[in-house]
Amino acid sequence: MNAGAYQSAAMKQGAYQTAQNASEDPRSREYRLFIRVTAQLQRALDEQDTGPVLGLALHENRVLWNALMDDLSQEGNRMPRDLKAQLISLGIWVNRHSSSVMRGDATVGPLIDVNKMIITGLAQQADNADAPEPVEAVGGLKA
Repeated sequence: MNAGAYQSAAMKQGAYQTAQNASEDPRSREYRLFIRVTAQLQRALDEQDTGPVLGLALHENRVLWNALMDDLSQEGNRMPRDLKAQLISLGIWVNRHSSSVMRGDATVGPLIDVNKMIITGLAQQADNADAPEPVEAVGGLKA
């Protein structure tokens, strides 16, 4: 994700503004954003919240995925075309499933699972030398 997309997502996710580090590479920012949002979704699940905690977590997850999809659709994005298409399709599913969760027709668990897969993929891409430091735990994952 390019720096502009991250900055846009961060601006919309007020809590991230204080954690943003200008020297941080985009992959690390993406990793940290996914950790933060996934922790919020997990909190809503753990608390069995169907109100404001869940609503905010779903909103912030959508903001993140929309920023990711926007970045993937940019002409300068060098990710392989097939992978971009798969991630955009996944982002569309995230938005639809989020709506189902808000209506009470689905649970937040699958959104957490998808985000954890993205987190795992980002962590596997990182070299040991430049891997982000653990920030907080999310369902057994360290971020």
